[in-house]
Amino acid sequence: QVQLVESGGGLVQAGGSLRLSCTASGSIRSINSMGWYRQAPGKQRELVATSGGSTNYADSVKGRFTISVDNAKNTVYLQMNSLKPEDTAVYYCNTNVYRYDRAGSYIYWGQGTQVTVSS
Repeated sequence: QVQLVESGGGLVQAGGSLRLSCTASGSIRSINSMGWYRQAPGKQRELVATSGGSTNYADSVKGRFTISVDNAKNTVYLQMNSLKPEDTAVYYCNTNVYRYDRAGSYIYWGQGTQVTVSS
């Protein structure tokens, strides 16, 4: 099995910063990609940023958020600066991996961490 453990969410004022972390562990042979998605109340889950062969950002976060990956630690970070109230959401870590014990690639999700930005 593969587990994702997230941390770093919380309450921050508009204009502030937060850093999210997510560590993958378990039967991981190699990681194809890691990324972050978010879901605000009443809205669909949306991509925030991913890092694999290339790095991709949602237009709404470009220039404010930075994704980085520590391959040695199987950990992905999301540095969020200049936060806005519309960034308020549950943020989910996502990874696509190859496992030691099964053929093929698999996608896993973290449990989510709440980010609340007050105006």
